[in-house]
Amino acid sequence: MNDNKTLVDPDKAPSNGWRHKFRKFIHEAKTLQGDPTYIAKGIAIGVFVGITPTIPLHTGIAIFLAFIFKASKPAAVIGVWSGNPVTIPFLYFGSYKIGMFLFGNTATLDISYLTIQEELLQLGFETTIAMILGGMILGILPAIAAYFITRNFFSAIRERKAR
Repeated sequence: MNDNKTLVDPDKAPSNGWRHKFRKFIHEAKTLQGDPTYIAKGIAIGVFVGITPTIPLHTGIAIFLAFIFKASKPAAVIGVWSGNPVTIPFLYFGSYKIGMFLFGNTATLDISYLTIQEELLQLGFETTIAMILGGMILGILPAIAAYFITRNFFSAIRERKAR
């Protein structure tokens, strides 16, 4: 039985919101080059960096780390998208709480400022470092999960293509 839905190129399909974007994302992800481990390392690096409170530098940091760890740079950029406008407030708050707990600091986060950068400038260097450390700790488990999920996903795709 021929299922036409699987044959539609996402770039040519009519845009119908988040489903179209998700299909296009999966289609683009499938075209990543390299073995599954290489791609999975890139995604894991991107997810890790995407969770840290370094938003103006996410892409640059992810590409740099992918270069250092010999991982897929395009995959790292895709992984950075784990930190998006919906998840960032929660991730930053979690990073703040974890970092402050580790440093034993009690500075309060006042979200009345216009941007997180303004807030960090007001709180100072010690709080910024605490948030970055908290974000790094918060990013470990999602990065590990992303690595194994991605590696298994691409291994299955490569296996199917080989048949």
